[in-house]
Amino acid sequence: MTIRPVCLLLSGSGFTMKKNSPLVGGQRSNDQFQPITGTAKAKPKPASTEMDPKIWSRLPKELLEQILSCLPLKTLLNLRSTCKHFKSLVFSPPFISKHSSASSPFSSFLLLYHPLCFHHFPLYDSVLSTWRNFLPLSDLLPRKPPSFSLLSTSNGLVCLSLPSSSSFLVRNLLAGTSRLIDFPIYPFDFEAFTLVCSPVGYKLFAIRTGSSSTSAFVYDSSVLLWRKYDGLDPIPIDNHEQEGACYNGCLYFTTPEPFSIVCFDLESGRWERSDTELPDELTFVRLVSGEGKLYMIGGVGIDGISRSLKLWQFSETGNWVEVEILPEMMCRKFMSVCYHNYERVYCFWHQGRICVCCYTWPEILYYKVSRRTWHWLPKCPHLPDEWSCGIKWFSFVPKLYAPV
Repeated sequence: MTIRPVCLLLSGSGFTMKKNSPLVGGQRSNDQFQPITGTAKAKPKPASTEMDPKIWSRLPKELLEQILSCLPLKTLLNLRSTCKHFKSLVFSPPFISKHSSASSPFSSFLLLYHPLCFHHFPLYDSVLSTWRNFLPLSDLLPRKPPSFSLLSTSNGLVCLSLPSSSSFLVRNLLAGTSRLIDFPIYPFDFEAFTLVCSPVGYKLFAIRTGSSSTSAFVYDSSVLLWRKYDGLDPIPIDNHEQEGACYNGCLYFTTPEPFSIVCFDLESGRWERSDTELPDELTFVRLVSGEGKLYMIGGVGIDGISRSLKLWQFSETGNWVEVEILPEMMCRKFMSVCYHNYERVYCFWHQGRICVCCYTWPEILYYKVSRRTWHWLPKCPHLPDEWSCGIKWFSFVPKLYAPV
């Protein structure tokens, strides 16, 4: 790639190179540059745009890995089938660390799931602000189960429930790795399911509430075991479809009216009820966590009818501090969407955004924390009109090295 400028520079200074020069053709020679004796200057041959295999094959290992780490994710994954060295390199910890810190980050997506869609799920690229091709989730599974439901996503992992086998499937879609986890009790019935990820593994959380007690089940991927915590007082959880908000090693949930906040310590297995006073005139409450902070979204009104939507942040002093209020026109649209049936409302965190969704509406209302602005994500153009109910959105941030 550097032959052309070298040739031009030397020809302009009255020198030319012989055919078997060390810089042409890659052959060694003792011939030196020769002065031009005639009046007509020899024109240099155009340099080939193809890379010389002899030079490429002798690239230092460190330089080769540096080049590969700058490739797009799709190209990098296709290289796995090229040779055994590339396949082992792609999954080696040093290369993964180098690739994850490259200048071109992975895209992050909002994944749309509907019970009637078993094969392809629409993706919204939140980096490029555009709709992408469908994600063929069923084709990426190790086997095609008769039925499954997408329960949760976190740190590049997706978790599905497989009712036919009373089990969960945790899978890294990029790496193609997965783990089948049997639920330790029958029947296959649970609430408030939450996938909690860390840099070294993940935990699955689910509860079962009986007439006299609540049992919590926690699966730890580091030991590949379930732990069951019995003997707890019945804990009423508001909106069982809402995942717990992970904050300081605990999962936080809200209870039905009179609204309060309870938390479950993932290490000790203890429930605690927060004594922090909540804002007045709440009509519904949802919790969400992100970037080490805990947020609360709630409707404010009277007689169970919301007149405004507000966002609070949990402060270091243990109080809820109001951050923002949804503009009036956007609030009117959101309240008309949920028809004051707030059980349909759920929230989640996605790449610096707090997303507020409704099962009966195909759009997302989100708050961008860094800019302190509210936005509507428009309806997916691939979503059929008859699929106006049962819609569930997830945050999907691909990570090649997320362990299962």
